[in-house]
Amino acid sequence: MRRILAAAVVASTLLLGTSAPAWADPPEPAASALPPGWSLDGADGQKQALTWTSDRLIPPGDAAVEFWSGDRLLGRAEGAADLRTFTLPQGRSGPLSDLQVRVGGKRVDAAAPKQPQRRAATAPSAGPAQPANPVDPGVKGPYATTTGEYTLPGVHLSDYPVPVEMQAVVVAPTNAPGRRPLALFLHGRHWTCFTGNDLDSISLAWPCATGSQPVPSYRGYLQAQQLLASQGYVTVSISANGINAYDNGDDDYGAQARSSLVRMHLAHWADWAGSGRRNAPAIVRKAPRADLSKVFLMGHSRGGEGVSRAALDSLTPPPAAQDDYHGRVRWTIRGLLLIGPTIFGQNPHPEVPSATILPGCDGDVSDLQGQLFIDASRGIGAGRALHSALYVIGANHNYFNTEWTPGQAIGPATDDFGSEEPDPLCTPGFAPTRLTPQQEQTVGATYIATAARLFVGGDDRARPLLDGSGVRARSAGPARVLTHAIGARRTPVIIPSQDLTVRNAKLCDQVADQPEKACLVNNSWVGGSPHFVAFAGPEPERVAVALTGGATATLRPATAMPVTGSKALALRLIVPPNAPATSFAVTVTDGRGRRTSLGSTTVTGVPGTELTTSYWAQEVRLPLPRSLRTIAGLEITPQGSGPAWLIDAWGWQPGSPAPRPAALDRVDVGGLTVDEGDAGSTTYSVPVVSHGRLKAKVRLFLSDPVTGDIRSWVAAVKPGASRVPVPIPVVGNTTYGGDQRYPLAAKAISNAVVGDYIGGLHVREDDPVPTVTVAPATAAEGSPLTWTLHLSAPADSYLYLLLAPQAPATGPELSSTDVDPEWFQNNSGEDPEPSRPLSGTGLQPFVEIEPGTTSVEFAVPTVADGVAEGAEHVRFQVLLYPPDFSDPIPAAIADGTLTD
Repeated sequence: MRRILAAAVVASTLLLGTSAPAWADPPEPAASALPPGWSLDGADGQKQALTWTSDRLIPPGDAAVEFWSGDRLLGRAEGAADLRTFTLPQGRSGPLSDLQVRVGGKRVDAAAPKQPQRRAATAPSAGPAQPANPVDPGVKGPYATTTGEYTLPGVHLSDYPVPVEMQAVVVAPTNAPGRRPLALFLHGRHWTCFTGNDLDSISLAWPCATGSQPVPSYRGYLQAQQLLASQGYVTVSISANGINAYDNGDDDYGAQARSSLVRMHLAHWADWAGSGRRNAPAIVRKAPRADLSKVFLMGHSRGGEGVSRAALDSLTPPPAAQDDYHGRVRWTIRGLLLIGPTIFGQNPHPEVPSATILPGCDGDVSDLQGQLFIDASRGIGAGRALHSALYVIGANHNYFNTEWTPGQAIGPATDDFGSEEPDPLCTPGFAPTRLTPQQEQTVGATYIATAARLFVGGDDRARPLLDGSGVRARSAGPARVLTHAIGARRTPVIIPSQDLTVRNAKLCDQVADQPEKACLVNNSWVGGSPHFVAFAGPEPERVAVALTGGATATLRPATAMPVTGSKALALRLIVPPNAPATSFAVTVTDGRGRRTSLGSTTVTGVPGTELTTSYWAQEVRLPLPRSLRTIAGLEITPQGSGPAWLIDAWGWQPGSPAPRPAALDRVDVGGLTVDEGDAGSTTYSVPVVSHGRLKAKVRLFLSDPVTGDIRSWVAAVKPGASRVPVPIPVVGNTTYGGDQRYPLAAKAISNAVVGDYIGGLHVREDDPVPTVTVAPATAAEGSPLTWTLHLSAPADSYLYLLLAPQAPATGPELSSTDVDPEWFQNNSGEDPEPSRPLSGTGLQPFVEIEPGTTSVEFAVPTVADGVAEGAEHVRFQVLLYPPDFSDPIPAAIADGTLTD
């Protein structure tokens, strides 16, 4: 866990923006106005920096709060204690135009577009009921249960200022024979403390202040724990408030910290299952001994990414210097169930089976990035582990946890899905498709038990509920859950890549830097496809096939693909949300050129509005003839008029082979800090550590600190190699340009997993900041007061000047009504009336200084009032901000005098 490159590094993740403009012939710099809510003040107790203050409370959630300038990501902001103020301590240099705040892909700042036009004028239908699966894992088991809690001494995690609590609630079966499998639950990021019943009383502090109570998020899954315990599982749900309070300072948003916490709890359970049982907490001694060879993990939100990282770290230990757990691995993780998870690193372990719930009305992790637990596992390992996605229509993010649910939580709680107008799919009481809290929690419990029964219990009768077979669990009630999967006994037929020959269709980029190459151009602030969530730039490996209605697309892989033993051809297909039933005719050609029609299948659009992420692939299957041995070509003809996309196609047969986790190589990205130097070029290598015995590949993404351009390449990891070379030349000079940060991100392509996925090079500026000089200005009423600010030397990067009014040294002060009212309002966010001295207002004009510029004018337009008042004065403290918006420097005093 590292904080070495702060916001500039985490900005590289999910970074896909246009580069900054070229700087040839720059325009004349001019005074600028920040939009309403924006300032360079800094939050309470924080240093001055680019700051946005919301007019409403922004409850802490799992998605990142990002500052953007148009399509350019400036960085990820840190929240203040008031839960309204967000500050970018460091970020990318460039012009501050079209400032925006986005959370989970949605704009939340005052300038965000109002309610967009929805895709559906009427309420979308959830669709017809699915047939019931014969086996229902949501049915209570034969065992009575017992419940209790334990609290152990807190643990110290690197870079965390206070110990993290070791607290948990245990629900276990009674009178269950032998050792029992262990299920561990980890909640996500939520506020940590409260004092009253409304949201104004919440905080993200830890430990909680005197008079406030901790939010018991770990108690939010008792229904699922009781269900699993009745079926014979020992269950433990652990608390992570101490991580939630500080994880936004981690470059991976707490994934490594949560992994360490999970493994520390598992280490205790390993002790308690053996000779340490006599010292175990009372509730543990009342429970059956846990079988640590059968461990199941459930994670919600950032807890989902945390338990996934714990599985990865258990199979391939992290570098010791980057980990807080240093004990032996005495457990085997059999599978994961993830609810609305984040996956900022897009780094799942492909050999650990998983099922991921995607809430259709998720208002927190609204881009449904958890889809990448499935898609980013494809082609990395052996492909034996099942990876399933479950799209739950009408479910929000919070209500899977009772302590995040109004009416059930002991403290304040809220519905994370919000819209200014009633949404026909997701607004409670208005949309018939929206699930009640009880229905949502029952869905969660049912599918948690389903994943446990398949992954841990090995009961293949539960598989159809997860693998795209189109059946439902009776105990999940009226909820409609759509599923698709990869892995298990599937064999690849069409995996879109640059090697695929395509006719009458086109390969499109899931993550594109040019709209004409993109699979889906989404002009809304929300919506889109969870399959196309960006990581750190375009990825040539991530392509799909864009189909056109009425046209027969012909797809030919580089070699004929074996399908011996496959019972069906399974396709993952996307049609637009709410699209009517669309028929797809499918024909295959074998290795000898013989064509066989498989018939047709139908796909209906996932219910969606402009506020949901509903371009989601559904799995359909067509029977394959027994005699078919290979598929050398695939023809698909969409019968409708609209677009469609093929994500992939597989030979499918039933069954769940036991995963055999391969010893995949592990890659971790480190960080390096160096001084710039005054001359010459020095090449430094970012420490990218690898260990393993396979030939592996990872894609590396390196961001230019000046232009923001991202260069990516595929790096080969040689067997037994300890380093992946990433050379970066640094040219020294004697010109100030601020610290330069080269964020480096890594993503697995084959035979590897990536642990610490963010790092890079930090080049410290060793040249002095240019000084600023300015002469006093004088003007008559009605004329602008104009100053020319001079820099002692040009800079290599953007600099920013903030002019903060102060009381003048002598004479009466210029007032808010002495200056142009529109200019005052634009630069202060306040009304000029009543008249008051400028030093008592929120006035904050600022000036951008482009690279190479040594002087800039700043003007205050004044108004003539026709009253003889004598000379009036104004004084500005000029603060100079470095290119990354870090600590400002008091640079000069600008005095002005206005005469009658």
